Amino acid sequence: MNEKITILHTNDFHSHFENWPKVRRYLQSTKKDLESQGQTVITVDLGDAMDRVHPLTEATDGKFNIDLLNTVGYDALTIGNNEGIGNSHEQLEELYTKSKAPVILDNLIDLRTKKRPSWVKVSKIIKTKNNTKVGLLACTAPFGPTYEMNDWQALDVDRVLPEMVKMLRPRVDILVLMSHLGIDMDRYISEKYSEFDVILGSHTHHLLENGEVDGNTLVCAAGKWGQYIGQVSLSFSTDEHQISSKTVSTIATADLPEAMGDETEIANYTKKGQHSLNSHKVAVLPQGYIGSRVRDSALMQEGLQALEEVTGTSTAILNAGLFLGDLKQGVLTRNDLHQLLPHPMRMVRAKLSGYNIWRLVREMEKNRNHLRRSVVKGNGFRGTVFGELVYDGIGYDAAEKQVLWHGHALDLEKTYTLGTVDNFIYGPFFPTLEIAGNISYIGDRFLRDALGEHFARKYPV
Repeated sequence: MNEKITILHTNDFHSHFENWPKVRRYLQSTKKDLESQGQTVITVDLGDAMDRVHPLTEATDGKFNIDLLNTVGYDALTIGNNEGIGNSHEQLEELYTKSKAPVILDNLIDLRTKKRPSWVKVSKIIKTKNNTKVGLLACTAPFGPTYEMNDWQALDVDRVLPEMVKMLRPRVDILVLMSHLGIDMDRYISEKYSEFDVILGSHTHHLLENGEVDGNTLVCAAGKWGQYIGQVSLSFSTDEHQISSKTVSTIATADLPEAMGDETEIANYTKKGQHSLNSHKVAVLPQGYIGSRVRDSALMQEGLQALEEVTGTSTAILNAGLFLGDLKQGVLTRNDLHQLLPHPMRMVRAKLSGYNIWRLVREMEKNRNHLRRSVVKGNGFRGTVFGELVYDGIGYDAAEKQVLWHGHALDLEKTYTLGTVDNFIYGPFFPTLEIAGNISYIGDRFLRDALGEHFARKYPV
């Protein structure tokens, strides 16, 4: 006898609630229809459900995203880097307290306890009506330094999967990996760990419309932002005790029918978040601050000062494209700050030798004209163009190719410290920062929080 098992999977919503009503209805109705036919249906989300670019996610520290996931009745969730490093340690610990689905995660350690977090499970076994056992494991992208800034350690998969596969594979008939690792790692795992029958992929926003078969393993992926829903159909031979067929489909959300009230629901998410953020008064500005994406501005100068205050430096570098508007005279709210700086942008303290400061500034000057109006996506950046590079405390003599530090020539052997943002390290434009810099991440707030604190000290409510 062949038993039918369907896995529905979603990933990388990034708080793109505009697709949520359709996704929710499809998951609920498909599960109901297939179960009425006697199938077993397993529904999972693979992480990065939240993104603080949305005001309601920001206002609730992502808890509203969990409330939405609860309406579907997922069987399991895992986390992505937006959950893992987009929150403080305390915020992440609290994020899933009301989740109806367990969080499966095998490669995260709480550095405060030296154990796996109390809010995760290492695996889940789901039994079908015919007692076929489907085992779930999960791993998230191991961004070392950025997890460590908030007292987590994300382990490489090869440190955890051998043990977990050895533990779970003999106990189940079908083994599934919930992966927030990216397409390259999914393919690597399919080759090295043939024990997996299915890998459900995410993180790199790739779409595998019909999946890939790598040896014994079916590799799947459903894009990003809820634009697609993944569906894996398995036939399991209970007589031969093995999978007899595997098929994959990806459902385009754009092709699903809209319902009355969808647009209102989506708009209300934004309104509710903005209303909540507007209720938090931060400062009272005696004047407006005009920004610019392609040149220095009064707003940029306040941002540089705020960055220096948090990083404990007297020198800082930012890109003007971070600031997406102006600040008006009068009451400054959290909503104003969020609209101005929607990026989940971490601040960093970077130590470099004088020689490497010289190299870094030369890299920046070489890229300056290109970046001023260059469209940039990803790595935490939620703006449009990168914008003008602006220094505080650094001067550059183009004719002599000389870098000045607060008006003085650099000592090539001396160590200097500057403040900037993590996007400069993740991006490809300034390799000296990543290669030669001693980087310390500020993990408990974003750039917008620092700017708010700066204005609150200068112009308290």
